[in-house]
Amino acid sequence: MVPDVSTGSDTLGLINYLFGKGRRDEHTDPHIVAAWDMAGAPDPGRNPEATYTQLAKRLDHHVDLRTRELGGKKPPKHVWHCPVRTAPGDRYLTDAEWAEVARRVVAATGIAPEGDDQACRWIAVRHADDHIHILATSVRADGRRPRTNRDGWRAQQECRKIEAEFGLRRLKSGDLTAPRTPTGAERAKAERQGQNVTAREWLREQAYAVAAAVRSIDDYFTVLTSLGIHIKPRIGPETGEVTGYSLAAPGDTAQGEPVWYGGSSLAPDLSINRLRERLPGQDVANRPQHVADPTETWRRAETAIRHAHTVLDSNDDDVAQGHLDAFGDALHNLALATRGPHQAELQAAARAFNRARRSATRADHQAATALREAAKELAYASHDPGGLAIALIFAALHLARAAAKWHGQRGHEQQAAAAERTFRHLQASYHQTAEPVLADLARRAPHATTIRRFEQDLCAALPDHADRILADPAWPALTTTLARAETAGHNPRRLLAEVGTERELDTAERPAEVLNWRITTQPDRHAQAARRRSSIRGTSSVPAAPQRPATSVPIRPEERGRHR
Repeated sequence: MVPDVSTGSDTLGLINYLFGKGRRDEHTDPHIVAAWDMAGAPDPGRNPEATYTQLAKRLDHHVDLRTRELGGKKPPKHVWHCPVRTAPGDRYLTDAEWAEVARRVVAATGIAPEGDDQACRWIAVRHADDHIHILATSVRADGRRPRTNRDGWRAQQECRKIEAEFGLRRLKSGDLTAPRTPTGAERAKAERQGQNVTAREWLREQAYAVAAAVRSIDDYFTVLTSLGIHIKPRIGPETGEVTGYSLAAPGDTAQGEPVWYGGSSLAPDLSINRLRERLPGQDVANRPQHVADPTETWRRAETAIRHAHTVLDSNDDDVAQGHLDAFGDALHNLALATRGPHQAELQAAARAFNRARRSATRADHQAATALREAAKELAYASHDPGGLAIALIFAALHLARAAAKWHGQRGHEQQAAAAERTFRHLQASYHQTAEPVLADLARRAPHATTIRRFEQDLCAALPDHADRILADPAWPALTTTLARAETAGHNPRRLLAEVGTERELDTAERPAEVLNWRITTQPDRHAQAARRRSSIRGTSSVPAAPQRPATSVPIRPEERGRHR
């Protein structure tokens, strides 16, 4: 059961909508199921003589009295509106049951506390099987405004109780960190324009993707502008600094003017203050970033994600929350840095994790600097890292599952569900990319003599896991990876001992797969030695290290992403 509280200033306009046919003639049999006074509330749906205007005047009675006291000035936002909808698949509720739902919601939110004869006037209108609309004028009989602070959260809490008592589907409880959902008008507008998402949702995803890749607030606004997004900063009158901002999607207008959405209204962590906590100053952003080995970017990201997995086991929730927020950046940039049919699943994973990256726990962003820096490097990474990308996806899906468990243990129901959705998308992406690669590795397995030697190395290095690893269908693929690592200068036995100490090996269903991708991320030791010798001799045979641009590269709007 989902309540959705909003406020406005037009009682008659909302009544016209509630008792009208709807935007697509979807309203059937609109009528009042509950009210502050059923005898005193004219019902245009049941009484042919009752008019919308009569009902509006009765509801606005206290508002009009207060308006006269204020010298003709109406109280602001005096219309309180709360649709309450059952979940898909829930049973049919009778009018009497919906009436009880309405009375409990207005009591819980402070609109009409039980037994308060000075409470606000309200009605509950039903015009469909699965929901009602509660309309109230938020001025009490004594002229005061009701105490409706945190009314949305209180309505949710009451709906959770109603679900249990009515035998309805139990939905996830919120913690006031969810972004605002698009209104019915915004959805209808998107449908008319042939868009799959509303302007609000599109702007939110663009803002998250850009914030994940850039290194400063200035770059954040620059890249958003390159996407065609309109930006309206709010400047402090005393300091002259940006204290807030609003965004408008290209082509999204009302009466010829852009429709603006504040950063914090898109999502709590897209406010200017939350962005400043995650993005350094311009002097830091302008420092040149040297990457001697392009594949090192992928290795650093994979290592940082595995480290974040261990952080979730700590007792410092602020640090863990900071790593989860940085992991959200990593998912966005991973989706940008990869190509292929699995990219859609990575993009879906990044979008899903936006809900899991924030909670009521305040994040310690400084503690997650290593992961955030590694994540930003992915925005400039090469697009064909071979097995390194698969290893990174593999590490990410394990962290997503751990994030779901971490949130669940703390009662963060919506975040846990979002992390679980992220895991499923990452799992689908992993299977799409890993299965053909593992099959190819298995076909290239080394000679039987070499395989027997690797078996001996495995039993010596990981005696507790050897039987499970040898029984894993991915063992032939692992032997090929071990042979390649040996050619790159690694000692197989020592390498197995090193990579086998990580936590995933104890719980993994496919331990050979875990080892395979862990070994894949190990650098080529012969190449490292050659680079060190070249550096010592000061030769010019090694090309100059590529330098990542400090300013973000413009993005074409149709791609909704970033080029490196």
